[in-house]
Amino acid sequence: MLPFRQVHLDFHTSGAIAGIGSRFSKEQFQAALQEGHVNSITVFSKCHHGWSYHPTAVNRMHPGLSFDLLGAQLNACAEIGVRAPVYVSAGFDEKEVAAHPEWLHWSGPKGITEEYLGRAGYHLFCYNTPYLDLLAAQVEEVMQKYNPCEIFLDISSVRVCHCPACRAEIEALGEDPADPAALLRQGERVYARYCKRMEEVIHRYNPDTAIFHNAGNITRGRRDLADFDTHLELESLPTGGWGYDHFPMSAAYVRTLGKEFLGMTGKFHTTWGEFGGFKHPNALRYEAALSIACGAKCSIGDQLHPEGEMNLSTYRLIGRAYAEVEEKEPWCRDAQNIADIAVLSSEAVNGPQDRDKQFADVGANRILLEGKYLYDILDLQADFSPYKLLILPDAIRLDEALASRLNSYLAAGGKILATGESGLWADRDEFALPFGADFLGKCEFQPNYYIPQFETVNGETAYVMYGHGFRIRLREAASCPALEQDPYFNRTPEHFCSHQHTPNNPAKTAPAAAVTANTAYLCWNLFSEYAEMGSFHVKELLCHVIDGLLGEEKTLSAGLPDRGVTTLTEQKAENRLIHHLLFAYTTNRGTKTEVIQDVVPLYDIPVSIRLDESPVSVTLAPSGEPLPFTYEGGVLSYTVPKVEIHQMVSIARARDRAGQ
Repeated sequence: MLPFRQVHLDFHTSGAIAGIGSRFSKEQFQAALQEGHVNSITVFSKCHHGWSYHPTAVNRMHPGLSFDLLGAQLNACAEIGVRAPVYVSAGFDEKEVAAHPEWLHWSGPKGITEEYLGRAGYHLFCYNTPYLDLLAAQVEEVMQKYNPCEIFLDISSVRVCHCPACRAEIEALGEDPADPAALLRQGERVYARYCKRMEEVIHRYNPDTAIFHNAGNITRGRRDLADFDTHLELESLPTGGWGYDHFPMSAAYVRTLGKEFLGMTGKFHTTWGEFGGFKHPNALRYEAALSIACGAKCSIGDQLHPEGEMNLSTYRLIGRAYAEVEEKEPWCRDAQNIADIAVLSSEAVNGPQDRDKQFADVGANRILLEGKYLYDILDLQADFSPYKLLILPDAIRLDEALASRLNSYLAAGGKILATGESGLWADRDEFALPFGADFLGKCEFQPNYYIPQFETVNGETAYVMYGHGFRIRLREAASCPALEQDPYFNRTPEHFCSHQHTPNNPAKTAPAAAVTANTAYLCWNLFSEYAEMGSFHVKELLCHVIDGLLGEEKTLSAGLPDRGVTTLTEQKAENRLIHHLLFAYTTNRGTKTEVIQDVVPLYDIPVSIRLDESPVSVTLAPSGEPLPFTYEGGVLSYTVPKVEIHQMVSIARARDRAGQ
């Protein structure tokens, strides 16, 4: 089982720096880990610069290092019971660039330019060259010398490569190296061979050694790639460009794969490689709490100074978060997240190369996160049956097999919400599901307007919809909570009006939604629109339809503000539910950095949870303070008196007479 409190200790150190590890002290290293409440730390065998941090017969030890730094770190960890995965830079090895430019990855058919070779930064290698033999020897040496619990292989993913070796292999298979599909197939073959080679080398010495290939992202729908890993680490540094809603989206998919996983953030103000950058402690407190609330263990990125002395300010910072995680662990072990809703991932269905369609997943995640719904994100291999509602966001066209699965899901009592082109046949513009409407094609106007047919914050008026809309004709069985209204004309040089777009034409109104007892179809790519524009009326429409479909089957309601996060987990062995409530006020600093600084407590949060029986007790965790509650009509209700970044509520259920 993975520990909850890991540090990823980066150590990418130029060969031009002397005195490597000169201030390393076992006692100081251990004291820092204890100050940080750390029980796992990833330490370096080989960095992006290509140097080994231990004596080596197959590589070169850093020229500024005079002793076995890796061995000393591993021994220090073993003495205090800290797990210690070993890092090997797989995709980068900067010292080999000058000696073997022929091993480099070619991003295009023109090859490696002098400008590229001369830039300050790392250069990617191709695994379809003798470089793979060198890497395998380096990994094998680590296994022989240290037998670590885990090998972390960085900068590893499927890559389209135009190098001579890859082109020659494509041609040998009778394919065209100019064909993008053939290049991608080659990239898949090369990556699979690399992963199998690494597994063979590592498990030859210890079949229990964990393996993780880090690509910075877990691609939804690529279980075959995830299967090369024994566990998963979700790299998601909010201040490093990912933002605070990325990790919940990644976790919502990964927790359906049946693997343990870590949420990897960083102590940095920005991202990796930032010496002297620090988050406020409240940011790490929130990020660590978000990990455990989403079903993950925690990992915080740090980087070691070349002299090898741990920065105690960093470990005091980390310790503020990890002291709280340590106290909360008993309520998080073997906890499974509960979900009412599943989102069939657009990335999983359409592939990661279709970047435009990935906005649908982003928007769906934001809507469900902000709406306080319990949800997972699925790929096509997942079982739909456990979920009350399945969302098809914007771009999920159906083949015969998927249409059959979805119609069976509906027949068994499931409900489906589709938007945009979702629910259409893959090869024709007709609905493959019983939405209570006929599909008439794409709207010729962009933007157009939406008019709600239910109570909204700003009332029944025309709201602009920036993305493409579609046309439908209702059947008698469907209700219509939304109308669409066209503008007078599209904006062109010959016809334009005002600064941005033409106003709505009240004379041109049509149905824009079809809702039946167990289906709903909405006529815009609403999830993509919300990801790109964030218009409140889009969220309002989607939440209205989602709430209508779930009805009394909705498991949880919590009175948190839009930036609040809530999850519900189950610990079956303890026969209890754990309700997580989180809130942090984020602000933008500089041009693109979203940060957390101040704690803004929330008070008296009302909660209702649908349960099949009254609980034995409801208590705050970890304090154990009992909460008054009521149980009426199958609904548990209580009020959480205060949320200061993160609060857990433990809901103990009755055991049967045998104590099970």
